[in-house]
Amino acid sequence: MKIFIAADHGGFALKKHLSRVLEKRKYTVVDVGNSVYDKDDDYPDYIAKAALAVSKHPNSSMAIVIGGSGQGEAIVANRFPSVRAAVFYGGRPAVSAVDVSGRRSADPYEILRLSRQHNNANVLSIGARFVTNNQAEKAIMIWLKTVYLKQKRHERRIRKIEKVS
Repeated sequence: MKIFIAADHGGFALKKHLSRVLEKRKYTVVDVGNSVYDKDDDYPDYIAKAALAVSKHPNSSMAIVIGGSGQGEAIVANRFPSVRAAVFYGGRPAVSAVDVSGRRSADPYEILRLSRQHNNANVLSIGARFVTNNQAEKAIMIWLKTVYLKQKRHERRIRKIEKVS
């Protein structure tokens, strides 16, 4: 599994940190930019590169995109065919969510699990202004290790997403 990683100035430092973490854990990481800190850069320029790579190889690649909030980054990524981007910006959910076993959960990482299990998300967008390095590390490891459930209802929904233009 190849992991593309991209960030603008808002996520630049976290991108560098997460790249080192992933490489240390033997993941194949491809940094598509920005390669230098530039306070005036624009996230669509780099996020589009990561999303395009995943769009071309949705079954053999994933991406982690990082910006200040993660929201704009996810919006850009989701414009590409076969890309399903989920946003993580830490914190506790305002209302506890029901996890896949039917239990109520106040685990802020549960959304990551659900994005993989139900939606087969292949891009993770992180809001660097809202997470610590440790939270981001934990988030990406949970996200990367969570397996898509491949249930009929999820397959059906993903096919419908693919048909939306």
